[in-house]
Amino acid sequence: MNRSHTIAGLRDRPDIAVLVIGGGINGISVFRELALQGVDVVLAEKGDYCSGASAALSRMVHGGLRYLENGEFKLVRESLLERDRLLRNAPHYVAPLPTTVPIFDIFSGLANGAVRFLGLTRRPSRRGALVIKTGLAMYDLFSSARRLMPTHRFRGRTETLKTWPAINPAIRNSATYYDAWVSRPERLGLEMLLGATANGARALNYARVSSTGDGLAITDTLTGEHLPVRAQLVVNATGGWIDLTNKAIGATAPGMIGGTKGSHLIVDNSELFDALGGHMVYYENEDGRICILFPYLGKVLIGSTDIRVDDPDQIRCEEDEQRYILQSLAFVFPSIRVAENQIVFRFAGVRPLPASDDSFTGRIPRDHFCEFIEASGHLPATLCMIGGKWTTFRSFGALAADGALERLGLKRSRGTQDMAIGGGRDFPTDPEAWCASFAAEHGVSIERACTLLQRYGTSAVDFISPPAVEQILPQSDYSAGEIRHIVECEQVECLADLFLRRTTIAISGSLSRDLVNAVLDILAAHKGWSASQAADERSTFLALLADRHGIDLQTHQRSALCA
Repeated sequence: MNRSHTIAGLRDRPDIAVLVIGGGINGISVFRELALQGVDVVLAEKGDYCSGASAALSRMVHGGLRYLENGEFKLVRESLLERDRLLRNAPHYVAPLPTTVPIFDIFSGLANGAVRFLGLTRRPSRRGALVIKTGLAMYDLFSSARRLMPTHRFRGRTETLKTWPAINPAIRNSATYYDAWVSRPERLGLEMLLGATANGARALNYARVSSTGDGLAITDTLTGEHLPVRAQLVVNATGGWIDLTNKAIGATAPGMIGGTKGSHLIVDNSELFDALGGHMVYYENEDGRICILFPYLGKVLIGSTDIRVDDPDQIRCEEDEQRYILQSLAFVFPSIRVAENQIVFRFAGVRPLPASDDSFTGRIPRDHFCEFIEASGHLPATLCMIGGKWTTFRSFGALAADGALERLGLKRSRGTQDMAIGGGRDFPTDPEAWCASFAAEHGVSIERACTLLQRYGTSAVDFISPPAVEQILPQSDYSAGEIRHIVECEQVECLADLFLRRTTIAISGSLSRDLVNAVLDILAAHKGWSASQAADERSTFLALLADRHGIDLQTHQRSALCA
């Protein structure tokens, strides 16, 4: 993607068919769907791609077991179907995840679940073995026609404690089922974006859309240039920002979104990592709130919270949320303590939930749908993508694209149900053999080949450097060639794009001052930055790390969260 070419094209020809506002996973999905139909579509994202809620998910790809008690059966069926499609279409990033539910009661939740299902109460309650058994049986039933993973199994107390010795000894049973996890969600979104732009569609990050009074304009926030655009249709895919976006473009509509914040911790604690035994533990805190912890890139991911928010631009994991998350961990693994300096990364995102007055946020529907705002004055009709969860991005994007195509009087020509994504194309059935062959062909170690396959799938060849010139960056297993390719080909505009989204360096707790400086040298050389500009970029990035992610590289320590 060449930013200057995209901007020049819009400057010369501002008339387009569809303007997608929002470069998160849902915006990228509808953008991809429309591009595949040959639609002249432009995507504008005010920050970086997948930098909002799409960068702050729990890294789960799941059917939504707990949605069953809300009666959201259609959503669970759809989610399980999309989960299984991702296992096939993106095997380089999406993989099965054995998930264990610790159970402390037998009958708890039966009566409360029934009246809640009937809409007579919204209170959370603990779930006992019978409730969980019923839910898992339905889960298995919904995916029985395409069985990709084992069905669930129950364990008694003795077997559970033998398998997980550190788990709360008050446990009565445990149940294990399979869902999936995604290692690099931001890269998966980027690969779909790159595929769409290869088909002629255009996308800009750091591009804000607003009303000019007599139409719409895209502002390149890096240069300040305003680009008037005349679209036949607008798609508002900004998630938790939908209402704010409608206001900015002059679309008159009632409030559509009531987002909630979910915060997570990444913990470097070997005792906890080993205690999980490769499983995700999906458990209830003492207040009935569902929490998770599972191995993630050599660390442990723990989450999450569910708090209403008013300003999606200012969210971060606060001190009280960190305490809540660690307290929930103490309930399920009471003997394991996590020290402050073992928290290597914190992040928070806004769930784009439909507007709701429900006092308990966990009961707000997680489904997705589209709403049209009719054309008014100089503003074309706007299709708003409401709700949604990461797992169902493909089906949600297809739904929105079909609505857009109908408005444009066009027909769908291609589907994405079975379309491989990026490095998932031609993914080997025997990864070890593929890595051995790749290593021999390119003169690198088998270990290096496996690392590249995990990071980029079969696109790994694009990121390889000749062995004689491959330079591994300080305190890292990334090479200068990898970073240089990402900078040159993936529309990187700042250090945060590289460390927080194009790579997993920050979230895996692998940042260091020397590594930041080495990567900054590569980026600054590509951008032609002066020493002063590079220094400003470094300061901006370090401030962002400390404020939003609890990392203070200035003192070699992870910062305490600000109150």
